[in-house]
Amino acid sequence: MKNIFIVLLAVLPFYMSAQTATIKIDIDRIIGGIDPKIYGVFMEPIEFRGRPPGSPDAISFNTLYGNLYDPSSPLADENGFRKDYIEAMKELKITNMRWPGGNYVAGYNWQDGIGPKEQRPVRKDLAWGGIDNNHVGTDEWVQLNRSIGSENVVCINLGLGTINDARYWVEYCNLDHGTYYSDLRAKYGNRKPFNVTYWCLGNEVDGSPWIMGHKNAEDYCKIAIEAAKAMRATDNTIKFISNGSSYYESSGKWIDWNWKVITELRGIADYISIHRYWDRADNYYDFVGQSSFDIEEKIIVVHSQIEVARAMYPAMKSVYLSVDEWAPFGQNLLSTLAVAMYLNSFIRHADIVKMANFTMLTSLLGNDREKGTFKTPLFHTFKLFSNNCLGNSVDTYVGCDTFNTEKYKGIPYLDVTTVYSEETNTVYINVVNRHKDHTITTDIITSSGEFTGKAEANIITGDSLTDPFTYDRQDQYNPVAKEIKAEKNSISCSFPAHSFTQIKIGIKK
Repeated sequence: MKNIFIVLLAVLPFYMSAQTATIKIDIDRIIGGIDPKIYGVFMEPIEFRGRPPGSPDAISFNTLYGNLYDPSSPLADENGFRKDYIEAMKELKITNMRWPGGNYVAGYNWQDGIGPKEQRPVRKDLAWGGIDNNHVGTDEWVQLNRSIGSENVVCINLGLGTINDARYWVEYCNLDHGTYYSDLRAKYGNRKPFNVTYWCLGNEVDGSPWIMGHKNAEDYCKIAIEAAKAMRATDNTIKFISNGSSYYESSGKWIDWNWKVITELRGIADYISIHRYWDRADNYYDFVGQSSFDIEEKIIVVHSQIEVARAMYPAMKSVYLSVDEWAPFGQNLLSTLAVAMYLNSFIRHADIVKMANFTMLTSLLGNDREKGTFKTPLFHTFKLFSNNCLGNSVDTYVGCDTFNTEKYKGIPYLDVTTVYSEETNTVYINVVNRHKDHTITTDIITSSGEFTGKAEANIITGDSLTDPFTYDRQDQYNPVAKEIKAEKNSISCSFPAHSFTQIKIGIKK
C-alpha cells in the first residue's frame, strides 16, 4: 500500500498538468464573410506628460508628432511620415485608418489643418492638454493612407462642431471642382478629390465626464441626423458610422443610448460604433477572462438591438457594427493574448462586425526611442490574422475545461475561431490557450470535408507574461513554426500555456 501511494504521488503532477479538449469545425455552417475592414487602425494626436501606471519615471511623448510624423527623422518620407511605420502597416495589410480622433476631434476645427503649414494656427488641444501646430491635417492624413494603401475613415466634430463644418469638410474632400472648398483643395496641391467614403458622426458624444460638447441621446440624434442630411446632400455616395455608447455605466444606460441611436438613425447610419478597451486586472484569470467575455457581451447586445429594430421597422436598411476603438494596454505577452482574443471575437461575429480599428497605429510596433521601432509578438499576432484570416467564419465547437471570474462563469480555457477560404480550400484555426500553467492537448475534428496534407502551426508564447517587449530581444519574438501530422478528419495538437496558435491546413469537400 505504501509503495502504491508513492507511485500515485509521483504521477499525480502529470495528471494535474495534462488537460484534453476537443475542437469540431464545420465548413458548411458559415457564420458570415469576414470583412477585411476589421483589420483597420485608429490614429489621433495625443500628447502625454506624466507617469504611466507602474512606472517610476515621468515621461513625455506624442503619438503623432515626433513619432509617426517626424520630418526631421532620417526615416521620414517626402511627406514627413516615418517609412518604418508605413512599411509595417503595408506588411500588416491595414485596410483603413480612422482619423483625426478620438476625444481630440470634439474640439477640432478641420480648417485649421489645411493650407501652408507655416500659416496654420497653433491651438491648445482641449482633450489631452497638448499644443497642436496642426501640421498634420486633412491632406496629410489622406496622403498617409495613400502611402499605406488603406482607406480613410474620417470622424467629424459633433462635440463643439457645427453642421456646416461637417458638410464643408465633405465638400473639401469629395467634390471634384467648381465650389469654394473643392477649389481650395486644388489650390493647396490636390486637384483630384479624395473620395472619402466612411464618415463617423462624432466620437463618444455620450461621455459626459470627458468629452467636449457632451449631448444626451435625443440631442445627439438630432444633430447627427441633420449633419448626415447636409453631408449626404453634398455627396450621396458616403456612408456613416453612428456614435454608439462608450459610457458603460452599471445602470445600463448605454443600452438605452444605443437603442435610441439605432432607431432614430435608421435609414441613415450604415454602422454603429463600439469602443472597448481591455481592462487591467491584477489577477491573471480576471485579465484573460473578464474583458474577453465583456466584448462578446457588447457585440451580442447591440446585434440583438439591431435585429429587434429590423423586426419593428421592416424597411430599415442593414446596419453593422464598427468596433472603431479597441486595444489592450501595454506591450507584453498579456496584451498580445488580448489582441488575439479581440480578433477572435470579431471573426466569431463576422455576420455583424464589419469594421474595426486598433488603437493606435503606432502601438502595433514596439518603439525604443533611442534604437528605433521593432516587431513584437503583438505585431506578429495581428499579422497572422490580417494576412490569413479572410474568407468565411465557420461554426466551431469547443469542448474543454472552464474557469470563472467574479462577473462571468464557465469561460472556456480555449478561445477558438475557424476561417475557411473557398478560393484556396484552406482553413485557419486560431486558438488562444488561456490557461496560465497547463498545456492543453486537443483533438481537432472536421465534420464536413477531409483535411489534406500536413498542418502548419505558428505559435506565439513566452516565459514572462508581463515583461515589456524590448528592442534587443526582437529576434526572439518571431512565431515558432512547426508541422503537425493530420489524419483525414482529425488533427492532434498541444497548445502551450498562455499562448496563441494559428493552424493552417488544406481541406476538401
